[in-house]
Amino acid sequence: MTDYSKIDFSELAALSADEVVTHSYVRDVTLGSGKVLALITIDNDRDHTRPSTLGANSLLEYGAALDDLAQRAARGEIQAVAVTGKPYILAAGADLSKVGSIPNRELAKQMAQLGHFVFGKMADVGVPSFAFINGLALGGGVEIALAADYRTVDSSVPALALPEVFLGIIPGWGGAYLLPNLIGIENALKVIIENPLKNNKTLKGPEVLELGIADAMFGPATYLEDSLAWADGVLGGTVKVSRPNEPGKIERLVKWDVAIGVARKMLENRIGTVARSPYAALDLLKAAKSGTKQEGFAREDEALAELVSGDQFRASIYAFNLVQKRAKKPAGSPDKSLARPITKVGVIGAGLMASQFALLFVRRLKVPVVITDLDQSRVDKGLDYIRGEIATLLAKGRISQDESNRLNALISGTTDKADFADADWVIEAVFEELGIKQDVFAEIEKYVSPTAILATNTSSLSVEQIGAKLAHPERLVGFHFFNPVAVMPLVEVVNTPKTDEATLATAMVTAAALYKNAVITRDTPGFVVNRLLAKLLGEAMHAVDTGTPFEVVNTAVAPFGLPMTPFELLELVGLTVGAHVLDTHHAAFPDRFFESANLHRLAEHGRIFDRDAKGRVTGFDKTAVKIVAPADGGTAMTAAEILSRVEDGLADEIKRMLDDEVVHAAEDIDLCMILGAGWPFQMGGVTPYLDRVGASERVFGSTFHTPTIRGLDA
Repeated sequence: MTDYSKIDFSELAALSADEVVTHSYVRDVTLGSGKVLALITIDNDRDHTRPSTLGANSLLEYGAALDDLAQRAARGEIQAVAVTGKPYILAAGADLSKVGSIPNRELAKQMAQLGHFVFGKMADVGVPSFAFINGLALGGGVEIALAADYRTVDSSVPALALPEVFLGIIPGWGGAYLLPNLIGIENALKVIIENPLKNNKTLKGPEVLELGIADAMFGPATYLEDSLAWADGVLGGTVKVSRPNEPGKIERLVKWDVAIGVARKMLENRIGTVARSPYAALDLLKAAKSGTKQEGFAREDEALAELVSGDQFRASIYAFNLVQKRAKKPAGSPDKSLARPITKVGVIGAGLMASQFALLFVRRLKVPVVITDLDQSRVDKGLDYIRGEIATLLAKGRISQDESNRLNALISGTTDKADFADADWVIEAVFEELGIKQDVFAEIEKYVSPTAILATNTSSLSVEQIGAKLAHPERLVGFHFFNPVAVMPLVEVVNTPKTDEATLATAMVTAAALYKNAVITRDTPGFVVNRLLAKLLGEAMHAVDTGTPFEVVNTAVAPFGLPMTPFELLELVGLTVGAHVLDTHHAAFPDRFFESANLHRLAEHGRIFDRDAKGRVTGFDKTAVKIVAPADGGTAMTAAEILSRVEDGLADEIKRMLDDEVVHAAEDIDLCMILGAGWPFQMGGVTPYLDRVGASERVFGSTFHTPTIRGLDA
């Protein structure tokens, strides 16, 4: 095994010379028994808005503190050691800005080794060790706690997680070995793989205790005092620590490999095999059932070095920064002070999409929401859906009875447009046909106030044309949600040549109030997401229309790592809707977008796949295969040819969109595709991928990013 103490970490420390150092402050605490506990508080000396992170210099200072305490323990000056964090925060893990700037694989491996070296000192300090999880703990912050002998948790802790898999790496400072050997393989799979892939789901204090990550939990008012008293009890033998989730012999012999096998199948079915980090984590968890801690740490060193050096980690950090930073400060957004207050919302339509809008607006804005439709029966159906969803939220404990009552009181329906007179925001969700939308807005404008904002959810029609019959088109803005409305985080805010600053500002502020990420786009067919999906789906239909089997086309774009295949996506959005989208784009750009008569025939037939009783795909529908088969047999393309066509087509379309200033930068394209189309974090969005595979160079002789977002040379 590697002797970490013989590694020279000075170059790694020099690379982190400008890090915000998280210091290790030590003070002695005399316990009730008279024993002395040395308490380390890790603190970057910033307020709660800048969580403590762990760069090389922070780790080295923490290690030096532990070395000093080991010497004091040997002299009998202290009888225990504990670590905790500044108020509300233990630690938010590694300083990713520093990890992302590591220039070669050797230093990437050293970063893993440094964490193991420093955290491992807790086991060698010579006295019992404790971690007091007093607040936010992510990644390396959790691994600091895992390195201790015992742990307590504050019941008010808002988030504890190992999110590394989401970022294209693995818990590489002990987590992949220590956690399954503490809480069992099934629980560890949930924390290390399942939760990160569920939009980075985190654990709260009681869940940390229930899983067995912590041995005891105390309330926030006297958390530190109670933790110290509990530690005193452990030292004195009056407190017995029980760990029912700790894996026993039977779990290691029988359950361990079975759980790994189930998790592997889940990953393959859910995300495919393109993303590397979940499978690397799975391999580490499988190996953790046997062998020594040192062997487990050595495996983590190699896995982390490999992933940090690879394309997917760099792409993940790029995507993470988009979602955490750029999405919070949207490019081109007007001054918020221009936004108008929203005290009542009107929704035109009472179908499924409109009802989802109404539920979202009433939950997030907590203002009256009124829906309307052609007749009372449709309005009542919409109201029944909304109230049913509120009842479901109540039954699941997501809202209280009082909130349920308030939400139901704020929802109403009408067939009288005069009830929209005091609405500040009116959004339509009617049939995707230009004339219908024009007439709907022209009529509602007669009733609403002069300052009311009008918003359209169109997915591909011209917003400016939708407002052609308005007396005041400057109040119209595109506000394109994605389905399901409650889940998908993106809203494309469409700015027409006539939309004024107050309208645009109100749209952006409203999107934020709805907990959505907004990207401003120009008024152009398909905006961003649907335009690029139309390119992808159009190429897929063109391939089968000209003789390529469904099976070949369906797997050709697997290297994208998308959550579903092109034809699964078509069935999800609806074959009729898909055909309409392709027609719209072909009409706008006939030289670059295909239309497909066969897709209309498939829409009439109603499906492409055969599915079992649980909705799982079992094959392609025989009638669908006959529908698309060319009379002359056609000319089949290979998967490689299809992939190249799609890559080049996307690169060409994105370059045109940027040249036409549909959005401000390539980053906005990627943000839209990540949040609106499920483009994987590990790919970094679409433009870094196109740069890496050479499509950008092939199409326009350059790249979207300089330097390209790719991994390190070995």
